[in-house]
This record gives sequence, structure tokens and C-alpha cells, in this order.
Amino acid sequence: MERDQLKRVKAALAQTRAKKPEGPPAEAAPPSDAEWFRQQVGQVRPVLASPRVIASPDRQPPQPRQRWLDEQAALREAWSDDFDVETLLDTDEALSFHRPELGPDVPRKLRRGHWSIQAELDLHGLTRDAARDALATFLHQATRRGARCVRVVHGKGLGSPGRAPVLKGKVRAWLTQDARVLAFVQAPRAQGGHGAVLVLLAG
Repeated sequence: MERDQLKRVKAALAQTRAKKPEGPPAEAAPPSDAEWFRQQVGQVRPVLASPRVIASPDRQPPQPRQRWLDEQAALREAWSDDFDVETLLDTDEALSFHRPELGPDVPRKLRRGHWSIQAELDLHGLTRDAARDALATFLHQATRRGARCVRVVHGKGLGSPGRAPVLKGKVRAWLTQDARVLAFVQAPRAQGGHGAVLVLLAG
């Protein structure tokens, strides 16, 4: 009888050991970065591309400053102070000038204000060399901006030694030697008279 009871106890212990898990339960592997990101973000929808076009701002091309300075220096050297401009001027009261390819009506139109004055240079108080540099720079900038008609004030020479208009003849000689100048006339009295010239530039 005792043997039967002992067998039943051993059998019960064996069943208990079979049901008891061996060791701690295994932990689940942590999710990958991609799986964790999807879990945090949840459901997503693709964003449709916008048809907008982003325009880049216009950029001015770099200006070759040294080349321009060289050209201006060469131009100033090409302007001879000994050039006899009187042989090219029309013998009228305004001593006008125009290129041979232009008709004689161009100086008349220029004098009557057919073209509006778009820029002005005042050479009062400048020496001959300073005036030549200023005029070369002025003509370059005016033609670059597309100006057609400009006024150059050279003065009447009242402050010069002997009260002689030194710059008047020089300015007209320089203008005649510049290919950008198509014509010029003495300015009307209201715009400077014989102390200034109106200049028509090539477009």
C-alpha cells in the first residue's frame, strides 16, 4: 500500500516538473530603427510635388574693370590736344559738328531739343588732364546706360588766365576724336550758351 502511494507521489512530482518552465522567459528582440520610426510616425501619405518654379535672381555679369581702365587710358592717350577741330566744325554761329554719314538736319534737331538731355557733366574748375579723364569716364558710362543726348559744361573761361576758354576748344577736339560722338552743337542760351555743348551719342 505504501508503495502505491509512493508511486503516486513520484508521478505527481514528475508532472509538476514537466509543467514548470525551465529558466526565465526569453525577451523579445528590440525593433530596428526603421521599424521604430514607422511605429512612431504611423500612417503617412506622400506629398504631391508643387508645380511652382523658383526663379533665380538676375545676376549682373562681372565687369572686367581692369580692361575697362586700360581702354579708357588708351582712349585718353588717343585724344590729341593738337587736333585741329576747327577744320571739321560747321561755320555757323554754333560751330556744330556731325559725322559725314549723318545729314545736316541732325545738328539742327539737336539744337532744337529733338533729343532730351539724359545726363550732364560739369567740368568747371578742373585742369585739362582732369577734364579729359572725367569726360572719357562720362562718355563711357553714358553710352553704357544707353543715353543718346548729354550736356557737357566746359565753362566760358571767365576764371582762366587771360579770361580765355581753355577747356572749350579742348572738349570739342576730344569729342570730335571719339567714335561714340555722332554730333554736337553749342547749347542754347538757356542751357549754358557758349559755355556748354549738347552731344548726340551713338545708340
